[in-house]
Amino acid sequence: MILETALLTVRPGLGTAFERAMVEAQPLIVATPGFLGLEVRPCLEAPDRYLLLVRWERLEDHTEGFRGSDRYARWKALLHRFYDPFPVVEHYGEPVASTPAPCG
Repeated sequence: MILETALLTVRPGLGTAFERAMVEAQPLIVATPGFLGLEVRPCLEAPDRYLLLVRWERLEDHTEGFRGSDRYARWKALLHRFYDPFPVVEHYGEPVASTPAPCG
């Protein structure tokens, strides 16, 4: 499993519009073979910052499958206008350390 991450800094005052656009954009990425899940989390300390986490089976599912698809053009049209600066997207492999949540 590959974990894609991006720290999304949204232009001030556009958080609500960004969140609506992200909900609208989700089916575009969900339709990609190899897609395993997506989370967008708001930052508690910075109201215009979000953490994007996307799980993929393989790196190529994102870099070639999604980004190479017609759906990606619509994704860009819906979301890229919100970012300032444009986010750095990184991909991570399997954990080198992991601790399960405690029971109880």
